[in-house]
Amino acid sequence: MDLRIFTEPQQGASYDTLLTVAKATEDLGFDAFFRSDHYLAMGNSDGLPGPTDAWITLAGLARETRRIRLGTLMTAGTFRLPGVLAIQVAQVDQMSGGRVELGLGAGWFEEEHKAYGIPFPKEKFARLEEQLAIVTGLWGTAPGEEFSYDGTHYQLTKSPALPKPAQHKVPVLIGGHGATRTPRLAAQYADEFNIPFASLQDTERQFGRVRAAAEAAGRKGDDLVYSNALVACVGKDDAEVARRAAAIGREVDELKANGLAGSPAEVVDKIGRYAEIGASRVYLQILDLDDLDHLELISAQVQSQLG
Repeated sequence: MDLRIFTEPQQGASYDTLLTVAKATEDLGFDAFFRSDHYLAMGNSDGLPGPTDAWITLAGLARETRRIRLGTLMTAGTFRLPGVLAIQVAQVDQMSGGRVELGLGAGWFEEEHKAYGIPFPKEKFARLEEQLAIVTGLWGTAPGEEFSYDGTHYQLTKSPALPKPAQHKVPVLIGGHGATRTPRLAAQYADEFNIPFASLQDTERQFGRVRAAAEAAGRKGDDLVYSNALVACVGKDDAEVARRAAAIGREVDELKANGLAGSPAEVVDKIGRYAEIGASRVYLQILDLDDLDHLELISAQVQSQLG
């Protein structure tokens, strides 16, 4: 079971804070550092000191880390033109020595688009499908050849399809709860399918849909990595769990029901139940980025038991 650290910087984090967490992620033996792609805080957070851009952040971290994978859950398709995104991700992959992964989604948070003057199209899923075709098509075009695409939303003409990523293939993550279109897109383009903040029952159902879609598309169901994103709130005793829950404005019982909360033993047991239904990777949503002791505890007493 791979454990990855997943942050939500729009809730309030500077680049220096993210760098500190990324270095701790690496030093403590976690597999990867991922971040969200949002420009506006949600809920009661003031979001200070203000938003950081996902791919600028990852470019900086690419030069400051050596081992961990780096990526997004999920890059908003509404924020960037697909040709530009392909260039950005390829460049950051080069800067990292081939450690980047691209999670790409349709975009959903209308208020942040209004706040920063970003168009919020009504039909986002069709755009996402074209974006996936273009980004993967640009990367997959052989050096010296050209890439063209004539879609409803995007047109590219005789692109040199440069630069190329350092990796032969940048892993692409697709995720969500959609019952039909999401599994179909994952079957066509994804190396990993991620379901965020889902129960065991919903996870098992959605993994089954994706496996069936992959097989219908001529792939083996096990060709994809299956993963969950779940909020983490771990403590060595009940008091520490309660303190960490309060720090992120959540209730312990709610966190235990909907995330990975409680003692290390409780969290190991729940991760094991996700593993039984096919998950091989968990993104731990860490909401208090100043609490590095939390990461140390998870590394020492959760990750160490998962092998």
